[in-house]
Amino acid sequence: MAGKLSKVNLNDYKPLREVIFDTLREAIIAGELKPGERLMEVKLAEKMGVSRTPVREAIRKLELEGLVEMLPRKGAHVAELSAKDIMDVLEVRATLDGLATALAAERITDEEIKELEHIQSQFLAYANKDNLQGSIKKDVEFHELIYRASRNERLIQIANNLREQIQRFRVIYLKDYSNPKELIKEHQYILEAISTRDKIAAQEYAQKHINHQETAIIKAIKNMKGGGGV
Repeated sequence: MAGKLSKVNLNDYKPLREVIFDTLREAIIAGELKPGERLMEVKLAEKMGVSRTPVREAIRKLELEGLVEMLPRKGAHVAELSAKDIMDVLEVRATLDGLATALAAERITDEEIKELEHIQSQFLAYANKDNLQGSIKKDVEFHELIYRASRNERLIQIANNLREQIQRFRVIYLKDYSNPKELIKEHQYILEAISTRDKIAAQEYAQKHINHQETAIIKAIKNMKGGGGV
């Protein structure tokens, strides 16, 4: 069981089962609870200082979100990541990011370009210091600003529906499989295309950025499984 889980804040205004759900979901997305790790109600309840009932309810809700799977005679486990899972989600994200970036190249303001440049410089600083949490935070901010600059609320809503799954892949990629120099270069290409209002280049670079992530993660998963199918 991951050591970073701790007692939850019982003064939170949310129902306890929602607090437990949010805590466990964040632990899964952040990689504190690993794919395939067993979720034992008793141990989780003890760690978080609560009864088993809200933990059981949270696990059921996580199962509905696809973050937890129930295995016959083995109980609840953190859902494994397959190459198919990654391909499905990142194919959608590549298309969404491409569209959002193309629209942002047309609609972004000068102030937002300056903000994007500032985020990129912060991302560079964190990456150079091997600060994973800082890099993840700035990567999220970089892409969220591009979506806001698209001025398309429906597109933003669709992307938000994939938020948890995308964040899970983002953490895995930045933690284990990314090349900081390549990531910085890819962000810079996207930034320059947006800054010069080059819609076609912006879309192309955004899609390549996601495709590189997909290729790297799938290759790593296949290597871990001995090169076979996933």
